[in-house]
Amino acid sequence: MVLARGGVDWRWVGLKALAHALALLPLAWLVRGVVGDGLGADPVAALTHATGEWALRLLLLGLALTPLRRLTGQAWPIRFRRLVGLYAFFYACLHLAVFLVLDLQGFWTQIFEDIVKRPYITVGFAAWLLLVPLAFTSTRGWMRRLGRRWAQLHRLVYAIGVLAVLHFLWLVKSDLREPLVYAAILAGLLGLRLWWRLRRPATQAPARGA
Repeated sequence: MVLARGGVDWRWVGLKALAHALALLPLAWLVRGVVGDGLGADPVAALTHATGEWALRLLLLGLALTPLRRLTGQAWPIRFRRLVGLYAFFYACLHLAVFLVLDLQGFWTQIFEDIVKRPYITVGFAAWLLLVPLAFTSTRGWMRRLGRRWAQLHRLVYAIGVLAVLHFLWLVKSDLREPLVYAAILAGLLGLRLWWRLRRPATQAPARGA
C-alpha cells in the first residue's frame, strides 16, 4: 500500500481516477458523435440506445462486484461498487433525458400515456424510479442512519436489474440476441447469490450489501 503523509493511499486514488475516466468514456464518445455528426441516420435513436445500454452494463457490473469479491477473496471490488452504481444511475438519467427532450420533443405529458400503454416504457421507468432512492442513499452517512435497513433497501437493485433487462427485451422487436446476453448475465449473477444463500448455514448472518 502506497501511503503519503496524512495517510493518503495514492494507488487507490489513481485507480479511482482511472475508473471515473473509463466510466465517462461512453459519454465522451457520444458527445463526439453528436458534434461530428457520427451517430448515423437516426441520432436520437442512437443516443437513446447507447445511454440505456451503458446504464444496463454498469448496473450488471455493479452486481458482479460482490461475486467477484467472493470468488477472488479480495475486498477491492467492493470499493468500486458505489462509483459504478452512481454511474449506472447517471447513464439511466441521460437515457430518460434523451427520451423526454429529444424523442418526445417537449411533449412530456405524453410520457404518462406511454407508461400506461407501452409495457417496455412502464418497466423502464419503474427501474429508474427504484434507482433514485438507491443513488440518494449511497453515501456512508446514509448507511449509518439506516443501519440494517440500508442493505434491505439496496437489495432493490436485483429487481431493478430484472426490470432493466425486461425493458431491453420488450423494446427490441426483431434481433433478441443482445438483450438475451444481458438476461443470461443477470440470471448468472442472481443464480450465484441464490446458490450461496441456500448453502449458507441458517445461523450465519448475510454479508452486508450482498
